[in-house]
Amino acid sequence: MKTQEFFNLLEEHQDKTLQFEYATNRYVAANYHITEVKHITVESVDCGSQADQWNETIVQLWESPAEILKTKHMSVLKALSILKKVGIMKAYDLESEIKFEYSNSKFHTAQLFVNDFKTKDSQLFIELGVEKTDCKAKELCGVPEKIVDALEKTKEKVEACCSPTGNCC
Repeated sequence: MKTQEFFNLLEEHQDKTLQFEYATNRYVAANYHITEVKHITVESVDCGSQADQWNETIVQLWESPAEILKTKHMSVLKALSILKKVGIMKAYDLESEIKFEYSNSKFHTAQLFVNDFKTKDSQLFIELGVEKTDCKAKELCGVPEKIVDALEKTKEKVEACCSPTGNCC
Protein backbone atom coordinates (compact mmCIF):
# COMPACT_ATOMS: atom_id res chain seq x y z
CA MET A 1 0.00 0.00 0.00
CA LYS A 2 1.27 3.44 -0.86
CA THR A 3 1.69 6.03 1.89
CA GLN A 4 -1.03 8.25 0.39
CA GLU A 5 -3.46 5.31 0.23
CA PHE A 6 -2.83 4.61 3.91
CA PHE A 7 -3.42 8.25 4.85
CA ASN A 8 -6.65 8.25 2.80
CA LEU A 9 -7.79 5.13 4.66
CA LEU A 10 -7.14 6.79 8.01
CA GLU A 11 -9.00 9.93 6.89
CA GLU A 12 -12.04 7.80 5.99
CA HIS A 13 -12.10 6.04 9.38
CA GLN A 14 -11.18 8.75 11.90
CA ASP A 15 -13.94 7.65 14.28
CA LYS A 16 -12.47 4.16 14.78
CA THR A 17 -9.69 2.58 16.81
CA LEU A 18 -6.60 1.42 14.95
CA GLN A 19 -5.48 -2.19 15.30
CA PHE A 20 -2.76 -4.16 13.54
CA GLU A 21 -2.80 -7.87 12.75
CA TYR A 22 0.89 -8.82 12.34
CA ALA A 23 0.25 -12.55 11.70
CA THR A 24 -2.89 -14.61 11.29
CA ASN A 25 -5.05 -13.95 14.37
CA ARG A 26 -2.13 -12.25 16.17
CA TYR A 27 -2.56 -8.58 17.00
CA VAL A 28 -0.37 -5.76 18.24
CA ALA A 29 -1.42 -5.16 21.85
CA ALA A 30 -3.47 -2.12 22.88
CA ASN A 31 -0.44 -0.61 24.63
CA TYR A 32 1.32 0.17 21.33
CA HIS A 33 2.83 3.53 20.46
CA ILE A 34 4.07 4.95 17.17
CA THR A 35 7.66 5.53 18.19
CA GLU A 36 9.35 6.43 14.93
CA VAL A 37 8.61 7.19 11.28
CA LYS A 38 11.43 6.57 8.85
CA HIS A 39 11.70 8.13 5.41
CA ILE A 40 14.00 5.69 3.66
CA THR A 41 15.70 5.92 0.28
CA VAL A 42 16.91 2.51 -0.85
CA GLU A 43 19.71 2.34 -3.38
CA SER A 44 20.44 -1.20 -4.49
CA VAL A 45 22.33 -3.33 -6.97
CA ASP A 46 20.89 -6.77 -7.62
CA CYS A 47 22.72 -9.97 -8.54
CA GLY A 48 22.31 -9.13 -12.23
CA SER A 49 24.28 -5.89 -11.74
CA GLN A 50 21.15 -3.77 -12.16
CA ALA A 51 20.96 -0.60 -10.07
CA ASP A 52 17.64 0.49 -8.60
CA GLN A 53 16.34 3.15 -6.20
CA TRP A 54 13.04 3.67 -4.38
CA ASN A 55 11.62 5.30 -1.26
CA GLU A 56 9.80 3.70 1.65
CA THR A 57 7.87 4.99 4.66
CA ILE A 58 8.41 2.83 7.74
CA VAL A 59 6.26 3.33 10.84
CA GLN A 60 7.61 1.71 13.99
CA LEU A 61 5.14 0.23 16.47
CA TRP A 62 6.25 -0.48 20.06
CA GLU A 63 4.35 -2.00 22.97
CA SER A 64 4.97 -0.09 26.19
CA PRO A 65 5.70 -2.38 29.17
CA ALA A 66 4.41 0.38 31.47
CA GLU A 67 0.96 0.08 29.87
CA ILE A 68 0.69 -3.72 29.67
CA LEU A 69 -2.85 -3.69 31.10
CA LYS A 70 -4.16 -1.13 28.63
CA THR A 71 -7.23 -2.42 26.76
CA LYS A 72 -8.23 0.46 24.48
CA HIS A 73 -6.29 0.78 21.23
CA MET A 74 -5.05 4.06 19.79
CA SER A 75 -7.66 5.95 17.83
CA VAL A 76 -7.23 6.45 14.11
CA LEU A 77 -7.51 10.18 14.77
CA LYS A 78 -4.55 10.12 17.17
CA ALA A 79 -2.44 8.05 14.76
CA LEU A 80 -3.31 10.42 11.94
CA SER A 81 -2.31 13.44 14.04
CA ILE A 82 1.06 11.83 14.86
CA LEU A 83 1.71 11.05 11.22
CA LYS A 84 0.65 14.54 10.11
CA LYS A 85 3.02 16.10 12.66
CA VAL A 86 5.85 13.99 11.23
CA GLY A 87 4.90 15.14 7.73
CA ILE A 88 5.25 18.78 8.78
CA MET A 89 8.75 18.12 10.08
CA LYS A 90 9.84 15.87 7.21
CA ALA A 91 7.78 15.59 4.02
CA TYR A 92 6.55 12.16 2.96
CA ASP A 93 7.00 10.63 -0.46
CA LEU A 94 3.31 9.84 -0.75
CA GLU A 95 3.95 7.36 -3.59
CA SER A 96 6.33 5.29 -1.46
CA GLU A 97 5.39 1.91 -0.03
CA ILE A 98 4.36 2.08 3.63
CA LYS A 99 5.60 -0.62 5.99
CA PHE A 100 5.29 -1.23 9.70
CA GLU A 101 8.24 -2.27 11.83
CA TYR A 102 7.22 -4.39 14.79
CA SER A 103 8.32 -7.08 17.20
CA ASN A 104 7.35 -8.57 20.53
CA SER A 105 8.70 -11.37 22.73
CA LYS A 106 7.10 -14.00 20.46
CA PHE A 107 7.68 -12.34 17.08
CA HIS A 108 11.03 -11.26 15.61
CA THR A 109 11.57 -7.70 14.45
CA ALA A 110 10.28 -7.34 10.91
CA GLN A 111 9.19 -4.74 8.42
CA LEU A 112 5.69 -5.75 7.44
CA PHE A 113 3.72 -4.77 4.35
CA VAL A 114 0.06 -3.77 4.41
CA ASN A 115 -1.72 -6.72 2.80
CA ASP A 116 -5.27 -5.52 3.37
CA PHE A 117 -7.60 -3.84 5.84
CA LYS A 118 -11.05 -4.45 7.26
CA THR A 119 -13.46 -2.67 9.52
CA LYS A 120 -15.61 -4.17 12.21
CA ASP A 121 -17.89 -2.04 14.36
CA SER A 122 -15.73 0.83 15.63
CA GLN A 123 -12.40 -0.74 14.67
CA LEU A 124 -10.09 -0.43 11.67
CA PHE A 125 -7.85 -3.49 11.30
CA ILE A 126 -4.68 -3.21 9.25
CA GLU A 127 -3.63 -6.66 8.05
CA LEU A 128 0.15 -6.85 7.84
CA GLY A 129 2.32 -9.51 6.30
CA VAL A 130 5.84 -10.44 5.33
CA GLU A 131 7.08 -10.54 1.79
CA LYS A 132 9.56 -13.25 0.93
CA THR A 133 12.90 -12.32 -0.51
CA ASP A 134 13.25 -12.82 -4.24
CA CYS A 135 15.78 -12.57 -7.04
CA LYS A 136 15.03 -9.54 -9.20
CA ALA A 137 17.33 -10.72 -11.98
CA LYS A 138 15.88 -14.19 -12.60
CA GLU A 139 15.48 -13.72 -16.33
CA LEU A 140 18.85 -12.06 -16.76
CA CYS A 141 20.60 -14.76 -14.73
CA GLY A 142 18.68 -17.66 -16.25
CA VAL A 143 16.85 -18.63 -13.07
CA PRO A 144 13.42 -20.01 -14.02
CA GLU A 145 10.32 -19.16 -12.00
CA LYS A 146 9.61 -22.85 -11.46
CA ILE A 147 13.11 -24.02 -10.65
CA VAL A 148 12.07 -27.60 -9.80
CA ASP A 149 10.47 -28.16 -13.22
CA ALA A 150 13.33 -26.63 -15.15
CA LEU A 151 16.31 -27.48 -12.96
CA GLU A 152 18.00 -29.93 -15.31
CA LYS A 153 17.53 -27.68 -18.35
CA THR A 154 19.05 -24.64 -16.69
CA LYS A 155 21.62 -26.14 -14.32
CA GLU A 156 24.57 -25.43 -16.63
CA LYS A 157 23.34 -21.91 -17.43
CA VAL A 158 22.83 -21.04 -13.74
CA GLU A 159 26.21 -22.46 -12.77
CA ALA A 160 27.90 -20.44 -15.54
CA CYS A 161 26.02 -17.29 -14.50
CA CYS A 162 26.94 -17.70 -10.84
CA SER A 163 30.59 -18.52 -11.48
CA PRO A 164 33.22 -15.94 -10.50
CA THR A 165 33.36 -14.78 -14.11
CA GLY A 166 29.56 -14.77 -14.62
CA ASN A 167 27.31 -11.70 -14.77
CA CYS A 168 25.16 -12.65 -11.82
CA CYS A 169 25.35 -13.42 -8.11
